[in-house]
Amino acid sequence: MPERIKILIADDHQLIIEGILSYLKDIDNLEIETTNSCDEAYGKIKVALTENPFDILFTDLSFDNTDAGCRIDSGENLIKTIKQEGHPIKVGVITGHSETNRIFNVIQNLNPHAYLLKGKCNTNELNFAIQKMLANEVYYTHEIHQKLLKRALIEIQMDDVAIQILKELPNHPKISNLEGIITKDDGSFLKIRSIENKLAKLRTDLQANNNTDLVLKAKELGILD
Repeated sequence: MPERIKILIADDHQLIIEGILSYLKDIDNLEIETTNSCDEAYGKIKVALTENPFDILFTDLSFDNTDAGCRIDSGENLIKTIKQEGHPIKVGVITGHSETNRIFNVIQNLNPHAYLLKGKCNTNELNFAIQKMLANEVYYTHEIHQKLLKRALIEIQMDDVAIQILKELPNHPKISNLEGIITKDDGSFLKIRSIENKLAKLRTDLQANNNTDLVLKAKELGILD
C-alpha cells in the first residue's frame, strides 16, 4: 500500500476548511489535520516533526481571528517562520487574494510550492497540486499564472523613463509640470510631447482609461509601491 500523505490545512474560516476537505476526500491515501490559527498550525508542525511529520501545509494568507497574544498573525508569517527554521514541509497557499501585487510578493519572497484560489479549486486541481508539490515542483492555478505572465510582460516594457513618469504622475496636477523633471539616459530632460507620447503608450499597455487609472494599474501590478 502506498505511503500515506500527511496534510495540514490552516484557515480561519471553518466553512472554507470544510469545502477543501470535501474535495480532498476523493483523493486516496491522505491523512489530514486542520486548524483555524497560524500559531496552532506552527505548533502541530513542530510536534509532528519527531515521529510523523507533515508532508504538506495548505494555508490561507489572511487570518482575521488574531489578537495581541498571537505569535504568528498571518499565512505569510507562518510560511516565513517555517522556511527560516528549515522544516521539511511543502507549503501551498489556498486563498482569496488574487491581487497581482500580493501574488507577486508572496511568490517572490516566500516561494510557495502552490498557489490556488478559494472557490475555484476542485478535487482534480488539488490532486494535481499535491503531486507536483511532492515531486518538488511548483503549481500555480491558471489565473495566477496568467497574472504573473502579464506582470512579467509589462515589466519588460518598463524602462527608467516610464518608471519616472509613473512615480511623478500622482504628484502633479498637470502633465506639463513633468517637463524639467523626467530625465533621459543621458541626463537631459524629456520634452512634454515625448512625455505625453510615453503616457499614451503606457495607458495602452496597461489598458488604463486615464492617467489616474494608469497609476492604479501600475500599483496593482506591483510596478509601483
